[in-house]
Amino acid sequence: MSNVFIAFQRNEETRAIVNAIVADNPTAVINEQPAMVKIDVPQRMVIRKSSIEQEIGREFDLQEMHINLITLTGNIDETEDEFTLSWAQ
Repeated sequence: MSNVFIAFQRNEETRAIVNAIVADNPTAVINEQPAMVKIDVPQRMVIRKSSIEQEIGREFDLQEMHINLITLTGNIDETEDEFTLSWAQ
């Protein structure tokens, strides 16, 4: 089974995003480096707008993630409410 991952600059803005991803993906593995945080999940990762909004306490547009995004791997499926990374089977 292959992992998908996403990596963000490590800062205050991304802390809530990372917390939301971990909450929604219980198999997530976090790798924190001095300047970035990488999240690996086996096969499929779902990032939910509602979970991020709950963490930050305001409305959130998933496009805001791209400001601090470093890299990712997997096939992307994006709606207004969810950003999904997966390996098609």
